[in-house]
Amino acid sequence: MEDITAFLNMGGYAPFVWPSLGIATVILAGMAIVSIRGLRQSEAALRAAEAASPARRRRSEAGAGS
Repeated sequence: MEDITAFLNMGGYAPFVWPSLGIATVILAGMAIVSIRGLRQSEAALRAAEAASPARRRRSEAGAGS
C-alpha cells in the first residue's frame, strides 16, 4: 500500500502531474469527439452528393463487354 501511495504522490509533484494528466485526457477526448463528428458530417455530405449526382457506370462494367 505504501508503494501505491508513493506512486500517487509522484515524489511531491502530484499537484502538478495529476491535473496536467486530467487536462490532457480531456483535450484528447474532445479532439476525438470533434474528429468523429466531422467524419460523420463528411460522410453524410458525400452520401448526399452521390445521391444528387447522376448514376455513373463503373469501369469494370463498361469494359466487360469489350
